[in-house]
Amino acid sequence: MSTPDVGRAADGSDESPARARILDAAFGAFSESGYAATTTLKIATRARVSKRELYALVGNKQQLLAACITRRASRLGVPAHLPVPRDRRTLGQVLSEFGAHLLREVSDPATIAVFRLAIAEAERAPEVARALDSIGREASRVALRDLLAQARSAGLVRGEPAEVAEHFAALLWGSLLVSLLLGVAVRPSLSESRRRARVATAAVLKLYPPPTTGGPTASP
Repeated sequence: MSTPDVGRAADGSDESPARARILDAAFGAFSESGYAATTTLKIATRARVSKRELYALVGNKQQLLAACITRRASRLGVPAHLPVPRDRRTLGQVLSEFGAHLLREVSDPATIAVFRLAIAEAERAPEVARALDSIGREASRVALRDLLAQARSAGLVRGEPAEVAEHFAALLWGSLLVSLLLGVAVRPSLSESRRRARVATAAVLKLYPPPTTGGPTASP
């Protein structure tokens, strides 16, 4: 099973080797034994640090979980190199690239492992699912809503950004995420991710035309 990237903290700053080992150890232990059954002693032993160092560098078990999820969530925003959309063509390019990026990052085995952990621990440790939703999934939702809010302000699309974002995500993923979680689908290649993103982008832009052209889902 893959583990999250090491070497950098969630804010992009350099991550100390000890902190990186702790987060790798925590992720591995959570994935193998479950959140509820994993102790901070087990994580510290696996990371070759003392419990005191573990608490000083990261924190308690809930903070360890949040740090593991935040580490992945930091990669789910809109890539920094993408331009601010000023016209429909650029908006289409940005949505397509962001969609492909999101498909690749979320379908990464390490990210899928976090989703599976949250599902497995839903009853015993519901804080896992809450952390994943509020820290992990929210990162991509906010990034997409912000992008579409910029597009609406520029007069490129009609509709509420949150509604457009939901439709885009639904068109982008279809049933793929469920299939990945069940292990009955493989991670899409870069070319397949780009194809799915282009199709989703074309469909959502057709559903939400510019304000001047009217449309079935118009909003003020």
